[in-house]
Amino acid sequence: MAFYPSVKLLFAGAAVLLVAACGTTDIDQVRTTQPAGASPFNVALTNEYRELAVYEADKMYDWPDAGTWARKGLAASNNQLVLPEQVGDWNVPADKVGELTTARQRLVTALDSSARTKLPADAARAQAMFDCWAEQQEENWQFDHIAACRKGFMDAMQRVDEGMNPPKTATSAPTGTPAPAGPYTVYFAFDSATLSAEGLRIVRTAADTARSEKAPIGVVGHADAAGPSDYNMNLSLRRANAVRDALIADGIPVSRIAASGQGEGDLAVPTADGVREQRNRRVVVLFR
Repeated sequence: MAFYPSVKLLFAGAAVLLVAACGTTDIDQVRTTQPAGASPFNVALTNEYRELAVYEADKMYDWPDAGTWARKGLAASNNQLVLPEQVGDWNVPADKVGELTTARQRLVTALDSSARTKLPADAARAQAMFDCWAEQQEENWQFDHIAACRKGFMDAMQRVDEGMNPPKTATSAPTGTPAPAGPYTVYFAFDSATLSAEGLRIVRTAADTARSEKAPIGVVGHADAAGPSDYNMNLSLRRANAVRDALIADGIPVSRIAASGQGEGDLAVPTADGVREQRNRRVVVLFR
């Protein structure tokens, strides 16, 4: 879907001719479709994709992307399962892939954890704004549009997270010096730097703390003793960067976060060289 401004204008002209020749299009249909028997989530999702499709068609003359959103809106109106866009399907800049991938993981985790039924409007808004963000990031020239879609996603996801994980009833704070927040430890599968659903949950908890603590954040990656030490150093840094990107996707400013890797040099559980140990494959989030 890598369409850039001049190329998209060519597609727009061709699309106008095609519309004239073929009559009704998906974009025409989504303007007036009324979901029949769809779930509340899919009703909201239909409206969100309708808004995206109409805007891209009428304001931006971006017919290819308008058609994509129209088709997703029509599918939602028919109560089909419509998923967020895959980051790999969009030609986004390399330095933006990590943040978008982590954001999608966060969204899908919430959707799979019943956000569609518990918070249909907010979940639908988060999905549509994520798709909008991916599209605008691929185009990578209307920076105000990128920022607006990203903010729309972040705002909606915050409402989803708060609705799915309501705060516990506050208890009386003990007297004396308060204990420091954290640390939070996120564990990884062998030879992996991908956050699991449980890992994302822990990162969200750390992000909630970060919003109240306001202290600098250290994100330190570790590896177990299996594999070459130079490979493990790189792997530990990749894990730290995955957690850093997840914190950024949760709204924590990048300027507050320092990510580093320790490789196999600081084992939580001492082992012989070459030994796999789950508790050593970790990232620790510290408030300094």
